[in-house]
Amino acid sequence: MVRRLQAIGLGLALVVAAFSTGLELLFYVVYLGLLVVGGAYLVTRTGLLDLEAGYALDRLHAHVGEQLRATYTLRNVGRWPKLWLEVHNPSTLPAPLPGRALSLGPYEERSWVAKVPLLRRGHYRVDALGIRTGDPFGFFEAAASVGRGASIVVYPRIEPLAGWRLPTATLEGTRGHRERTHQTTPLVTSVRPYLPGDAYNRIHWKSSARHQSLQVKEFDVEQAADAWLFVDLERRVQAGRGDDSTVEVGIRIAASIAFRALAENRAVGLTISGHRLTILPADRGPRQYRKIMELLAAAEGDGTTPFGELLLRTTSRVRRGMAVIVITPSPDPAWVRPLTALRQRGVSCRVIWLDSPAFPPADGEASTEVVGAQDASLARRPARAIAHALAEFDLPFVSVGPNANLEAVLSVRPARSGQRAAGVFQ
Repeated sequence: MVRRLQAIGLGLALVVAAFSTGLELLFYVVYLGLLVVGGAYLVTRTGLLDLEAGYALDRLHAHVGEQLRATYTLRNVGRWPKLWLEVHNPSTLPAPLPGRALSLGPYEERSWVAKVPLLRRGHYRVDALGIRTGDPFGFFEAAASVGRGASIVVYPRIEPLAGWRLPTATLEGTRGHRERTHQTTPLVTSVRPYLPGDAYNRIHWKSSARHQSLQVKEFDVEQAADAWLFVDLERRVQAGRGDDSTVEVGIRIAASIAFRALAENRAVGLTISGHRLTILPADRGPRQYRKIMELLAAAEGDGTTPFGELLLRTTSRVRRGMAVIVITPSPDPAWVRPLTALRQRGVSCRVIWLDSPAFPPADGEASTEVVGAQDASLARRPARAIAHALAEFDLPFVSVGPNANLEAVLSVRPARSGQRAAGVFQ
């Protein structure tokens, strides 16, 4: 805009000088300026004519650590070349999609792929494709938007939990074991020929028609408990920064456990105490997986409800035979007592305590000086209080610190009364 105003001012000055003095040289300069400005205007006006463009994203849902690929295609279907084109996709992604400047000859087509790493979980927006052109002098500019925007959901990172075992129960569950049962269960695993004594209601009529002989269904016994995750996102108990904060570590743990439980065909419920209390009823399957991941992708450590109050208000939804997984960094032992009532209802509990005193302060002002033995003992007092409260009620627990290998830590057998969690509480 400034350059355009300068050019207009210079042109007016030349016109006034040419007519005032009558010098032929000034008239030549004026005519040359008109030719240049008119040519720049025509180049800009025709820069986006006969141009076809589009882009495609390879995914709309991904996990942290994966890459987003965007495929761009530009095609000039006219006889005039496109001297300068700038292509860019505005977005709210942490690492923006790279733009490109290029030129196209007559009837030429260009395609390329842009890759961007997905660094943080969350809900992001990729706007419509923007194409801009102009003249070499910068006097004029033309722009256009192509296509529609898209929403990208980046799920938390999934950690492999090969050694993690969720609590089992004999009352409810949906994970089939390779053990035949005479009782009817939801898990039909195979069919076999009819034998004398088989119940008629176990005959599979479609298979019988196909084999031209009676076929009966066989069932597997189910002994695994469904799971309900409680994630504490109260603001005042969070610690750490970035990926090593208690918020991010807790969400990664919840996402990894939910992924494993759903892979075992368990029903999984989720309760999050963020800015708003969110309760996702227990369900199973890919649809539930997507709901859980989208909820965890948007979760923030901005809750105001104490975790103990949250458990008192929401644990009534947990039915007999389920397994409750508690993930919290709260150093206040008051949340331990509500878990004891669950055990009396036939609900197994497991606690994953995020060792908040071990995480650096969120404001980044942690001192690197060596503290004395008394100060270190005071710093570890909340950890010992939590360990004592959990051991008092014989609740199994695992403690997770900063920079922890989640697969290794969570695979450790949970500590109980009279034990310490793999030397974490000292």
